[in-house]
This record gives sequence, structure tokens and C-alpha cells, in this order.
Amino acid sequence: MKLGRLNHIGVATPSIADSIAFYRDVMGATSITEPFDLEEQGVKVCFVDTPGADGAMNGTQIELIEPLGENSTLAGFIAKNPLGGQHHLCFEVPDIAEARSEFEALGKRILGPTRIGAHGTPIFFVHPKDMGGMLTEIMETPKEGTHWSN
Repeated sequence: MKLGRLNHIGVATPSIADSIAFYRDVMGATSITEPFDLEEQGVKVCFVDTPGADGAMNGTQIELIEPLGENSTLAGFIAKNPLGGQHHLCFEVPDIAEARSEFEALGKRILGPTRIGAHGTPIFFVHPKDMGGMLTEIMETPKEGTHWSN
């Protein structure tokens, strides 16, 4: 396993609208995608773009995630953390199937099947107890031109 690019930091929020206002008005974000529902995961998502080292808006994104209802997998997190907070880190890998096999061979607990994530690429999550206390999303590197959602 080779550590890939930090694609995004997932931030759970009880209100995407309030979080967008915070990142825009307090943090000065100028590029925020329109929120969209990921019904199969029970969440509403949008991305806050951050500048990269070259000043272009190609840095690590902040993924804002709001539960779509009480049955959302995120609802429990918000119940324990009513203000929201850091939920997960997401790292890119070149081949999702190979990465999954490597994590399984290391005895890491993978949460659920590989599925399509918010960037339209295959993802899976690794249990925080196997990842230094942090829920970790592993994501296949998006193909050219598909990384940025805006």
C-alpha cells in the first residue's frame, strides 16, 4: 500500500446551508459546489475547494455532509456531535480493488462494499479502530477532468 493524495476531509454538519455560509463568510471560500443528494448513502453533500500550492483551486477539498434523515448512517454521528465536526479523511489510490485486497490482507476492517462515492469514483471505508482512530475513506483516483465537481 502506498499513501496517495489527500483528496478531501469529510466534515459532518447538521446543516449544509449553515456550513456553506460559514466557509464563505468566515473562512473566505470562493468556490463551493451546489449541494446534491447521495440517496444510496443517505447524505447530502457539497465540496468546498481550497487553493493548492500553485494558487489554483486544486487543493484538498472539504466535503460537507449532512444526513438526509434519521436513518442516515451519519445521523448517529450528528446525535453524538450536534454541532458536527471532522468525520473522515479520504486518500486516493490508483486501483480500488488492489487497495481493498491489501487492506484486507493486513486484517483491516472494511465497512461495507466498495461503492460509488460523491466524486463518481469507487470508494470504501476502513474502520477507525484499524486506522489510528480516524474513519478513513479510500477512493480510486478520479480520471482526468472529473476530480473537481464544479
